[in-house]
Amino acid sequence: MGVKPIVWVGSTHKDLCSLPEPVKDEIGFALHQAQIGEKSDKAKPFKGFKGASVLEIVERNLGETYRAVYTVKFEKAVAVLHVFQKKSKQGIETPKQDVDLINSRFKLAEREYKKWLTSQEENHE
Repeated sequence: MGVKPIVWVGSTHKDLCSLPEPVKDEIGFALHQAQIGEKSDKAKPFKGFKGASVLEIVERNLGETYRAVYTVKFEKAVAVLHVFQKKSKQGIETPKQDVDLINSRFKLAEREYKKWLTSQEENHE
């Protein structure tokens, strides 16, 4: 199939661009691996979703922790659901507001992907 396009949901592209260069490079490389059908060693299933279709990349830099959450559920695209700096200094659990945002963006990504597929099919008729 080649390289799947990335669908940036919400502010995810802007959020990724705002991260430190080494973090952007690592997350970008992991996303590229997803685009070509591979899985980065840094990508782990995101807790809170059943199955392994929603993945999380955790990257640390200068004592800070950054995360990118994406889905490989869609056959023809990779959707980035959330990119953020983890603020909590205690525990590894993702804060509820971030989990809620990921859930709502996942639903949005499903709707947008269906629209995108329909437009792709119409363009090829």
